[in-house]
Amino acid sequence: MTDPAVVTGPSVHPVGTVQQVLAALHDPVRLEIVRRLANAGAPLQCAALYDGINKSTATHHFKILRDAGVTERLVIDGLTYQKLRRDQVGAAIPGLLDSVVNTANREAGVS
Repeated sequence: MTDPAVVTGPSVHPVGTVQQVLAALHDPVRLEIVRRLANAGAPLQCAALYDGINKSTATHHFKILRDAGVTERLVIDGLTYQKLRRDQVGAAIPGLLDSVVNTANREAGVS
């Protein structure tokens, strides 16, 4: 049985094709969201995942990542979180997410 305090999004999308996932990661804002989620290693509240854009634009980016199967939305105690679907993406497209995140970290000066 699931924890009643945790509610997942309305549906979890399957991981898309390599083209769909790469298209989702192509945008710098979405890549930064994924980088932050990967580095955190845990779901994060939405507001912790973006800077310099408004909430409606962030919502748009979250939707594209969910539609590609890269992330999942969680509602925990009434707060919305995003979760990176690292295992599912890794199973569908081995090595892609790690490679992209490692490169993004290098470019951001994070080791």
